[in-house]
Amino acid sequence: MSVVGAVLLGLGLGLAYVAQMVRWLRVLQREHYDPTSMRRFLARWSSPTVPRARRYEPARLKRPFSLSQAFVIALIVTIALRAYVALAIVAALYGLSCPWGLSLRGRSGPLTWTRRLRRVAIVATFIALVITAAGVATSAPFLGATIVVLLVPGLLDVTTRLLAPLEDRQARAFVAQAQRRLSVVHPLVVAITGSYGKTSTKNYLRQLLSSERAVVASPRSYNNRAGLSRAVNENLADGTQIFIAEMGTYGPGEIASLVSWCTPTVSVVTAIGPVHLERMKSLDVIDAAKFEITTPASDVVLNVDDPRLAAWVTRLESAGKRVWRAGSSDQARDVRVETLAARWRVTWANGDTAEMDAPVGVQPTNLACALGAALACGVEASVLERHLSEVAPAEHRLNVGQAPSGVEVIDDTFNANPASAEAAVRLLASRPVAGRRVVVTPGLVELGGEQYAENVRLASLVASVGAELVVVARTNALALRNGYGGPVQRFERREEAVAWVRSSLVAGDGVLYLNDLPDHYP
Repeated sequence: MSVVGAVLLGLGLGLAYVAQMVRWLRVLQREHYDPTSMRRFLARWSSPTVPRARRYEPARLKRPFSLSQAFVIALIVTIALRAYVALAIVAALYGLSCPWGLSLRGRSGPLTWTRRLRRVAIVATFIALVITAAGVATSAPFLGATIVVLLVPGLLDVTTRLLAPLEDRQARAFVAQAQRRLSVVHPLVVAITGSYGKTSTKNYLRQLLSSERAVVASPRSYNNRAGLSRAVNENLADGTQIFIAEMGTYGPGEIASLVSWCTPTVSVVTAIGPVHLERMKSLDVIDAAKFEITTPASDVVLNVDDPRLAAWVTRLESAGKRVWRAGSSDQARDVRVETLAARWRVTWANGDTAEMDAPVGVQPTNLACALGAALACGVEASVLERHLSEVAPAEHRLNVGQAPSGVEVIDDTFNANPASAEAAVRLLASRPVAGRRVVVTPGLVELGGEQYAENVRLASLVASVGAELVVVARTNALALRNGYGGPVQRFERREEAVAWVRSSLVAGDGVLYLNDLPDHYP
């Protein structure tokens, strides 16, 4: 190979490495630096079939022959022939263009060059340079660089694991700072968790209490160790009386760690469901992980409409906790929120009631949990009744509005669980829409073996209410199509689906945007 050719090939491999790093660093960041996400998402983007969802899916569906598959075949052929220059050329082209569809610039999750991300990128690149240099000394000088380009996801997996002790040490420093801040301000801490409903419940509680107490709530979905410590360090002002902390988990021990330093007096659990089932494997594991939030609390608010949470009551009371039963059923003895046509009735423990216009997009069980938490904080029911009309849905969660075209739009892009999805579809069905009803969705993810069945059920519900279905991306396309049982509109990207809605719907129609699948999913 000529010198010019060697330089061009080296430059191509370098650019391919950069392209691969940008793509996979974004996936790693979106998946909260979970090293196993590299393997899972590489399989999602590279598999020639849609994975079978255990017993639910009758057969595997072949995907159309893709550019990624063509490159894989070319790589296998060049390796078999030991044509290392050809292998390097194919690897460079693969690195620049694949996985096909995983963009360099993310729409829903652009790369944010945090200190942690920069550290991962630098260490991974150092390892890549060592491997590349080792290859230069062989009879196939581009072999090391070729391997690096093809194995970027594995390289990031290893790098993230190597840096984990350092990241943990730094995180502990931020936690210690947050713990000191909490001890100085000394607010009453309300901790909220649940498979779903925790963000909405947090916002409802903040709205109910803000006129009566000095309240700070953790922003957006800052519900892990890094986010919660940052929320305390940056937002907990002097004089704060109540701090509302949303707490999430991907596995056992995470919430136990959070409550060890952000210790709640009041804990709230909104639901136990199959969210993050892909990681936690079973509802029993989710149940145990969520139960950790109750350990330090003296008062626990439970959505007893959920059978799993109702089963906690005796166990918690035996441990000396004050349990506040909230929900919409008769079991909700402390605060019950019932739907009566266009009105809601709130019933307190003493039998007193209050009625209000049903706020569009507010879930009654989440409101009941927020009211129960407010009672546990010492706010009287009569005071809370004055603020019921101030409760409004959280941003991008069942927000109802109207486009300039006159089309009614329900924005539920931040909800991604079976219960909220069903509620959103039923809300669309209940709206006074004279014309067409359309649901735009990529379906639901992170449901493990339940994912296929849950998406079939979702699409069946859409069909049963007479709405049209628009499917975005291919992750759940098979399940949604099979569940709907009729023709569906298909788009690879949400922007294309939105453009179709704007060109197809007119005043008097309604559209529900249900979940906004992050674009690191295929």
